[in-house]
Amino acid sequence: MELSLIIPAFNEAQRIGLTLRRAHRFLAARPASFEILVVDDGSTDDTVALVTALACKLPGLRVLCSPANRGKGHAVRLGMRAATGGIRLFSDADGSTPIDELDPLLQALAEGADIAIGSRYLASSQITRPQPWFRWVWSRLVNRVVQRVLLPGIVDTHCGFKAFTAAAAARTFAACTVDGWSFDLEVLARARGHGFSIREVPVRWENDERSKARLRQLPREFRYVYCLRQQLRQVEKKPAS
Repeated sequence: MELSLIIPAFNEAQRIGLTLRRAHRFLAARPASFEILVVDDGSTDDTVALVTALACKLPGLRVLCSPANRGKGHAVRLGMRAATGGIRLFSDADGSTPIDELDPLLQALAEGADIAIGSRYLASSQITRPQPWFRWVWSRLVNRVVQRVLLPGIVDTHCGFKAFTAAAAARTFAACTVDGWSFDLEVLARARGHGFSIREVPVRWENDERSKARLRQLPREFRYVYCLRQQLRQVEKKPAS
């Protein structure tokens, strides 16, 4: 398997169908072999039934089910561990970054990066429908702290469009424990700690007003940045075995 597309989903029956059809049509038109893994995170709507029905029509699509809702980070970890592709991409169920933005990420990996991440905030990125001003302010405020404390040089840690080589995915996600919204920070920080190279890539992105991110998560996000920095420092201080 050359490419695994992992899509975490929680109560996404209203929008995941279109995303899956577009992704499958795009990937099926290419010569590379692929699989699409939808990881359901304990949905209470018809997400599982919808994806299961689509799997009968879209070869290479399958659904993995978590019995309880634990968070996006947990769902992505499950998908990465179940994936068999030499390249493993996770993408959001809303399709805010369309699948046809894949090639720039693949090019970055081909040029030597271990991880290529889509970025909404590079100069050449295209925002076709911007997020509300308060979400933009929130995002930029968090990023200033993140760059100062944890991940200098990365301007967009939370865009849901990230590709990993199989080796980078296996080692990085094996060390991750965060289930919730901050999991992107842990993934990137631990990847850097393991010596993997990360490259940001400009992408086309469209805001979905049904985003599940909330401003009340901001204090928790700040706390987690500092906690993770302390955890990584403790790991660095441990003598090599």
